[in-house]
Amino acid sequence: MGGGASMHKKNRDHHRSSTSSDSSSCSQSKLGFRGRGKKTKEKNTSIKSTRSTSDPPFSMGKLERALKAAILIQRWYRQYLARMEIRRRYTWNIFQTIEYAGEQDQMKLYNFFNALLTHIPQKPSVGMGSLVKDSGSTNERGSLDSLSMSISSGGDGSSQSETPGRSSSSRMKLRKRKLFSNTGAGIDLEDIPVECDYKGPHVKFPLTLQNLQELIDGFNGKKYLHVSYVARILKLAAVTLRTRANFNQPSTVHSKQITVCGDLHGKLDDLYVIFYKNGLPAAENPYVFNGDYVDRGKKSFETLLTLLSCFLYCPDAVCLNRGNHEDHIMNMRYGFIREIRLKYKVFAGRLLSLIDQVFRSLPLGTIIDGRVLVVHGGISASTDLKIIEDVDRHKYVSILRPPVVETMDGDGKIIPLSDLYSSSNNSSEWKQVLDLLWSDPQPGNGCSPNTFRGGGSYFGCDVTEKVLQKHGLQLLIRSHECKQAGYEFMHNNKCVTVFSASNYYEEGSNKGAYIKLIGGPSQPLEPYFVQFNSATPKLRGMTIRQRVGLVETSALRELRSRIHERQEQLTQLFITYDRHATGLINLSDWCVALEKGTELRLPWRLLRTKIAELDPGNGLVKYQTTFEDESSVMSEDSEVTVAEVLYRNKSSLEAIFRIIDKDNSGYISMEEFSDACDLLGRHLSSPIPPQTMTEMARSMDLNKDGLISLNEFLESFRIVSSGQECLDVDEEDGDE
Repeated sequence: MGGGASMHKKNRDHHRSSTSSDSSSCSQSKLGFRGRGKKTKEKNTSIKSTRSTSDPPFSMGKLERALKAAILIQRWYRQYLARMEIRRRYTWNIFQTIEYAGEQDQMKLYNFFNALLTHIPQKPSVGMGSLVKDSGSTNERGSLDSLSMSISSGGDGSSQSETPGRSSSSRMKLRKRKLFSNTGAGIDLEDIPVECDYKGPHVKFPLTLQNLQELIDGFNGKKYLHVSYVARILKLAAVTLRTRANFNQPSTVHSKQITVCGDLHGKLDDLYVIFYKNGLPAAENPYVFNGDYVDRGKKSFETLLTLLSCFLYCPDAVCLNRGNHEDHIMNMRYGFIREIRLKYKVFAGRLLSLIDQVFRSLPLGTIIDGRVLVVHGGISASTDLKIIEDVDRHKYVSILRPPVVETMDGDGKIIPLSDLYSSSNNSSEWKQVLDLLWSDPQPGNGCSPNTFRGGGSYFGCDVTEKVLQKHGLQLLIRSHECKQAGYEFMHNNKCVTVFSASNYYEEGSNKGAYIKLIGGPSQPLEPYFVQFNSATPKLRGMTIRQRVGLVETSALRELRSRIHERQEQLTQLFITYDRHATGLINLSDWCVALEKGTELRLPWRLLRTKIAELDPGNGLVKYQTTFEDESSVMSEDSEVTVAEVLYRNKSSLEAIFRIIDKDNSGYISMEEFSDACDLLGRHLSSPIPPQTMTEMARSMDLNKDGLISLNEFLESFRIVSSGQECLDVDEEDGDE
């Protein structure tokens, strides 16, 4: 395009210098001799003009068509990329909104559990005497903490009675399991002998580089580590981590560099990619791992064991921070506890107790060379690192609420819990810890509660500047949020997010990244970013459109599942807008109803083409088509609101079952069920009639033996799927 303009300018100069007055001849000269701008004699000009008239008249037309075609192709490609970007953005929005809504639901569910435990008499904790003693708790210890650990015990203290109606093969499996469980209950896990036919990695203590490499190779070969080795790693790690301060204090005086990794979430392949690219931890190659090692991924336990083994091998070169998912309450919802039970069966309960000790011993953050603060979530306007340095982090079994333990002031007087953890006291100890693990940065200024996640704060640029300046820091590194590129700068490049789990939502959804800080105590620490992707070969061969389509399909599947969960609510909202019962509503009302019903802030107008159909005659939305793509069916008894409450919390129904089972017998009696319904009635808009309670209990009691087993409880709310998954639930949970 630029060359053509230059040619036209030269032809204009030629036209001014020519003595010819034939305007048509000059015009033809400009068209036929682009690129010739030298002055010539009048005769030559006449000859050239004559030649130009004899040239084919369509020669310029071809050039014009070529240019127009190039412009059209360029315009089409830009529009294509724009459409792909729109699809990518709303797909990302769907994933992130549903993820944060799930965390918000977890906070609400936690309050629901607390209400149950506050009003229902507590059952005795199972096998947790040592834990309670270690934590320094009193009889007034939080009921939810003891509940969760009882749940985590995984059936070590389960009832010996058999479920009626069980097949002979299932009874035989049950007897073998209980015999094995009772045999192993009398000895420590680390003393269990390694079988002769064990084919997994062997670990010797103290750990050597060879042991660490053998462990990595074994996990890479999909082998499990023997329970005795697992127990020793967990115990040694917990003891060593307890000696660390609340903030790790690594220095780059010798290494001149340090690597910071973000969330891994059970993505073992991503961890191994980091080690492949950056090398194993060593004195000259130190690492900071910034929390969220478990949950969501299929190899969370292998990821955790690898990191703890690296820490034991080279404790001065590995700094481990606690994240918001190093919390057994989060683990109950997002899969880590189930993974342990599936992989280690009867030993799961005691392993989960050891894991809990490790999580409570993890430091809350890292300060590199006194200049770079590394925490999992972020900060708030009230963040004071000096207060956090003095926190007793070991008492925080869960970060989701303050620990219920007595605390003494400097004069030896007991501080009332209402004063220490008042919600109005923003500088409280618990709030300080919660903000470190749950907060997120925001584009503007100021600080406000993080209502999107349900915990922590939103902090702005001014808050980052204030906290960094107050403590003499230069940079804040945090994780906690998935980023498409694996990292993102904010707040005038003084706050950076790093996320190390690639393909977090779906294959192709995002890259992983880690930060290398290069410099030293007397030199500026410059951040360098390394991106990676542990995608499968199949994904590498896909086009942009295929990758976006794959991620989009997965996001829409999650969204439809959320819509289906709220079908009853949404239908009522649709009906309120459909005053004439036509089955049609306008698009604006449809969008408002979906936002209210799902509690998701999404571009519903843009998503309409993927979710619902329009009536071709009047352009109104056929709102019943919103539910057509989901095959599963919800509970239809809309009058019994307790069913709706429990179904919304279906991912933790097992925990609810154990709460209602006050005597820990493995069965819910009619009296226990009635007590639970009485409690729930206090928190619902209308109490549950006694007759309804009786009918519900009888309907759950499928074999009519007067007791409700776990499987009967699950089946009543239709979350036990058919086939192998049902068998897994029967074998792993029903036996308890």
